[in-house]
Order: sequence, then C-alpha cells, then structure tokens
Amino acid sequence: MTDPETLDVTIVDGYVDEPAHFGVPPYISTYPRYAAGALVDAGVPREQITYHTIDELREDNAVWRDVEAADLLVYVGGMTVPGKYVGGTPAEPDEVRELAWTANGTSIMGGPVRFGVGEANEGASETARDDLDFDFLAMADVEAAVFDLVESGLEGFNDRYRDIEEETRWARAGAFVVEQHPNHPEYLICEMETSRGCPYRCSFCTEPMYGNPDFRPPESVVDEVDALSDRGVKHFRLGRQADILAYGGDGEAPNPDALRRLYGGIREVAPDLETLHLDNMNPITVVKWPEKAREGIRIIAEHNTPGDTAAFGLESADPNVMSDNNLNVTADQCFEAVKIVNEVAGWRPGGEKGTAPNFGDDAARRLPKLLPGINLVHGLKGETRETFEHNKRFLQRVYDEGLMLRRVNIRQVMAFEGTDMADTGAEIAKDHKQLFKQYKQEVRETIDNPMLKRVAPPGTVLPDVHLEYHQDGKTFGRQLGTYPLLVGIPGERELGSVVDIAVTDHGYRSVTGVPYPLDLNSASMDELTAIPGIGRSTAGDVVVNRPYESSGDIDVDSIERFVTAQSPEGAD
Repeated sequence: MTDPETLDVTIVDGYVDEPAHFGVPPYISTYPRYAAGALVDAGVPREQITYHTIDELREDNAVWRDVEAADLLVYVGGMTVPGKYVGGTPAEPDEVRELAWTANGTSIMGGPVRFGVGEANEGASETARDDLDFDFLAMADVEAAVFDLVESGLEGFNDRYRDIEEETRWARAGAFVVEQHPNHPEYLICEMETSRGCPYRCSFCTEPMYGNPDFRPPESVVDEVDALSDRGVKHFRLGRQADILAYGGDGEAPNPDALRRLYGGIREVAPDLETLHLDNMNPITVVKWPEKAREGIRIIAEHNTPGDTAAFGLESADPNVMSDNNLNVTADQCFEAVKIVNEVAGWRPGGEKGTAPNFGDDAARRLPKLLPGINLVHGLKGETRETFEHNKRFLQRVYDEGLMLRRVNIRQVMAFEGTDMADTGAEIAKDHKQLFKQYKQEVRETIDNPMLKRVAPPGTVLPDVHLEYHQDGKTFGRQLGTYPLLVGIPGERELGSVVDIAVTDHGYRSVTGVPYPLDLNSASMDELTAIPGIGRSTAGDVVVNRPYESSGDIDVDSIERFVTAQSPEGAD
C-alpha cells in the first residue's frame, strides 16, 4: 500500500478547449487546480505536487526530469472545439504519448481528452479516443479519479463524478497550484466553474454528456475566488457553464437572486480584482423569460468589468439546420436576445447607455460593459449553400439595426464519438470547405470590420494591454478577458510589458492603437501617423517642435484639437 505522504506527483497541463471551458494560457482551467486539491485531500503534501504546462516542457528539457521521476504523473488536456491560440499551443497526441513513455511511475490522463484526440488548431475532424499509452484514463472526473487512485494505493479506481462538497474542498485546496504557472500572477486568468451539463441536446456538442445542469452554490464559487485571490489572482472568468443566466435555478429559467449572491460575493472577497468576465449565455433563456433575464443581465453588468462577452450559441440561422440538429433558438429569437443585451448592458462606464465614447471622460472611453457574441457552426446536418446565406442575412440584420456584437465566432464542427455528428460532420464540412472559406472572408469584411468600429471607435481606451510578440515592425498584445481584442502598436516594444492604448484603426478582429496618453516628446513618427487625421507632414512638425514645455501628455481628443488647429483641411 503506497503512503500518500511519500508520493511525488507531477501534473502536466496540456490545455483544454471545450464548449464551456477554456484553459489555454493566459487561462488556467479548473482541471489542474481541482486535481491538485484532490491530491492534497487524499493526503499528498502540497510541497510534493509539481505543476508544469506543456509549453514549459517544450522550452526546458530539464522539466522532463519531473515527469520521469514522479511517482504519479497526472496529465490533463483535450480539445472539443477548434481554435487558434496565441498564449500557448495545446499538446499534440505524440507529445502526450511521450509523457507516458517518459514517466517511470504510475500515469493517468483525463479531462476532455476522454472524448477524443485531435490536432491543435484543427478545423472539422473525425476524432477517436486514444489512451496514448497511459496506465489509466479517467472517463469521468479526472480529479475524482486521482483522489480514488491515491486512496487505493495507486491500484485503480472506478470512474465517477465528484460531488459539490468535494468540488468545494478541492477548489480551495488546489488554489496553490496557480503560483506554479509561468504566467502567474500578472498575466493569468482563472476559469471558474458555476455549473456543467446542459438541458438541451444539440447534435454536435459534448456538454450534454455531463448530464443536466448541476449548479455550485454561490458560496462554493465565492470561496474558490477567495482562495485564488489570496494566491495573487486578480483575473477571473465565469466560463464553465452552458448558460450563466440559468445559474442557480431549474436549469433553464433565470435566477437573478442567485446571480446577485454570486457576483456580489465575488466582489466582496476580491474587491481589487481587475477582470470579471463570463462566457456562455443561452439566447433562448433571454427571450423565454425576458423580464428575469433583463434583471440578471443588469446584475452582471453592474458587477463585471468592461469588455465582457456573452457568447450566444445560435450555431445556425438556417431553420432546416436548426431542426435537424436539435438547436434551441431561431434566428428571430436570437436577434431579440441580441437587442435585449445591447439595451441592458451595452453601456460604457461613465457614459450614457448605448453611446459612443465620451472623449471628455476617460471612464467613458472604455469598451461596453457586456455585449453578445455569436457562435456559428458549419458542417451540421442539413447544411446547404443556402445555410451560408441565412447566416449572412442574420448578421447583416443585426448590423443594420445599429446593434453591437463583440465577436462573431465561425468554426467548422468537430465530430466526436458520442455525438450525433460523429458519422457525418467531417464529410459535410469537407464538401463545403471552399464555400466556407469564401463566406468566412465575406463576414470578416462586411460585418466584423464595421462592427468593430462601432464597438471600439477611435479614441476607445484599452487599459493593461499585455505585449506578447513582434511582427512586421509592430508589437502585438491583448488585455486579459473573454475574447480580448488583438492590439497592434507601431514599433517593437518590450515584450511582457503592460501599456494602456487608445484605438486608432481597425482590422477584421483586431485594432491598431498608440500608447495612452501619448507623450509628444517621445512619440515615434509611426505612432503619430497612426492617429486618425495626422499624416507624416504634421507628425514631422510635432517632432521638429520638440520639446514641449507642457507635461507632454495629451490624449486623443487633444490630438484632434491639435490637428484641427494646425491642419484645417485634415490629413495631409
């Protein structure tokens, strides 16, 4: 019988991406935190638990010694939705298999990898489950499997799901593991679980495999935030749920009182938090219970931080695709939900609801508090060429009505074992591959770009942009939060630094900006010419007339006044 107090354990995070759970840096998912908490609860000393990301193993061969020497290797990872990632690269199957080959001790893998294995950054794909040469595969909760495995002396376990009491204990006990993440503390956002499971049965989705919604009490979530906050975490996303509005209720109808206890409690234990965002909100909930939904959305917008996004799973505006795939919301219903979220939560701090930034008030220059996003999935049963037209008409209608969307997420379905799309999804997506590419580009040009100009017009201030990489003479970075904008800044600035920027121009899903406020005595020519209305001649005049006797700091509306005074006819 193995004594838990003698065990050395290594947890390797291969990153996760699920319909209601994200864990690619700068995010850290619940899986490694809860697994660490389960180990502590089973008697493993905290100081004998080591956590590494898959990127750490790629960058430092010495880290592999922890994998090799561990008495127990715990791997968590898996993607059930495809994506493109900047902060980290999810583990590939061959890398995961190498972990198992390297480990001399007992090895166990879990997380969404149990649904199947696919390549990172992949579109539509047929996926199959593969044990990848690990000793054990957790086919339910990996944290429960880890606890029971240690309890059994590493002999085995029965697949099961943890209960609320265990989750509450393990969430608090495992909070320490965030301190071992390479991004801790400045550039790390913790994915928080409020519930899992879904009452609806969309054909392609893995979330219903968790069963009907199972909600954590507000006190449990707040206690976890408290523990993470004590460990230096200031960024949180309530992303682990199918529908935030249904939190604490019967699984479908909104429960504003539960949301008030949840959000109010979080703000009480973490008053200095810097990010509080969410992810999924079901549009059918908004339209079926509009008054309760409005109250719930209002509570969220009062407590969150700007730039928040409620991802709406429309999936398809085609009524035939909707019926063939058990989708739960029509295009008309989704449009009404978009309108309600705009009305209730589309306001900017310090400004009038629904208005563009007020350039006389720094607070009102921020992004709106909460906007809807639209998820569209292609490759579903019943899809035809007309499906693409239905989707474009829906998006155009939203734009023409003057409403705002924070993002439009267009992807091809991944066909996982256990879903209704397992046999047909990849084939449909393959048949429409070229059409999909053309349509996606059209949406980027006709919707994404003008919509982004509406959401973040020139002068919008994005605080705390973390600079991540250089490309084509620019520095790119993002804020922490749900679906943050990619920001390009002229010149090559120090990576890892954090700057406030003012938006000057727009791409399809990214913006260009300059440091805010801009120091005229140090601003480069590229920064000055990035400002709307300032050409190279005017920028040259600014540079030639340095230094300025004033403080040298001016904001965008001051620049506009400067241009008006110096160049009445506009850009030269």
